[in-house]
Amino acid sequence: MKRQTLLLIAIVLLGLNLRPVLAAIGPLLDRIQLDTGLDHVGASLLTSLPVVIMGLGALAAGLLRKRLGERNGILFGVLLIALACLVRGLLPDSSTLIITALLAGAGIAFVQALLPGLIKSRFPTDSGRLIGFYSCAIMGGAAFGAALTPWLAQSIGWSWALASWALPALLAAAYWRRAAPHEALAQADNVAHLDVWRSPRAWLLMSFFGIGTAGYTLVLAWLPPYYTSLGWSAQYSGLLLAALTLCEVVAGLLASSLLPRYPDRRVLLAVVLLALLAGLLGLMLAPLQLVVPICMLLGVGIGALFPLSLVVAQDHLDDPRQTGDLLAFVQGGGYLIAATAPLLAGLLRQYTDNLRLSWMAMAAATLVLMLMASRFTPDSGQFRTRPLRVA
Repeated sequence: MKRQTLLLIAIVLLGLNLRPVLAAIGPLLDRIQLDTGLDHVGASLLTSLPVVIMGLGALAAGLLRKRLGERNGILFGVLLIALACLVRGLLPDSSTLIITALLAGAGIAFVQALLPGLIKSRFPTDSGRLIGFYSCAIMGGAAFGAALTPWLAQSIGWSWALASWALPALLAAAYWRRAAPHEALAQADNVAHLDVWRSPRAWLLMSFFGIGTAGYTLVLAWLPPYYTSLGWSAQYSGLLLAALTLCEVVAGLLASSLLPRYPDRRVLLAVVLLALLAGLLGLMLAPLQLVVPICMLLGVGIGALFPLSLVVAQDHLDDPRQTGDLLAFVQGGGYLIAATAPLLAGLLRQYTDNLRLSWMAMAAATLVLMLMASRFTPDSGQFRTRPLRVA
């Protein structure tokens, strides 16, 4: 098998392991809270804390790349994910869940901070679509986590159901160790440093990614508990999240495949943002009567928006190292923004027992995203309306 094909398979396997540790929590949240005594705010931390660590890890991508290299850093990250899952089976209490959330977040951060730059360097002519497909693998992993974990919990208990996701993480680590290019460790010293912190454009891209990803983290954490509060079982609420995530995967793949036809990304962004807004309105107004169209609309909106946000950012630059720096900044700050969504929803549920207010807030944020997306005007096929400063 060709080296490039092995690397593509490894990238997909890595992506599949970046979300089960988060998506598996939602469908079991009521049961976990009952057994551990976690309140709604504490439960929200099981999603928010990993996302915070993901953001901090992305901001430290340059340091990680320098100290560990891409190959070893990614391997270490996926092993941390496996360890976090395993510990949840051995010590199923509230403190362990919080600690392993931090540990898993660190593992995810290592992989997400280093892998996009590697994709850009190894596949320079098709990096946009490959980043899109990698994003779809991430969402596919969330679908597996949401669908399978509640059913496993019926047989082996929720703690070992969460721990079972250590197995695919170990498989991905073993495969990555075989397929990862050793030359990914080599770094060019003559590349100009990208000063993202003083670039208004970089801040715009980061905010856009963060607010969009907030919709993903909000749904990931609180959609299953929302439907269990409406009378659904944990198994069926998990299947709903899995179905929604599968819609996200299809939407992400479709959006990624359409990228060459739409150099003006605003066309695709308008469609997916309208779908996201319509899905959120459905959750607020008729969650039970419109559950199927809600699932499809949210899936299209969230699923296509995630890869499009990354592609819009990477469109700005050609150099792999600078692209890695920009994507690290965009994801780092973006994930810090996104981490607030589950936490704020937990606070609202703690004091109002009403998640509809959270869907309403996200709908308002989607209107802000529409305004931001209107600024992504193309310039010779790339978004360079205001060039990023290079120091």
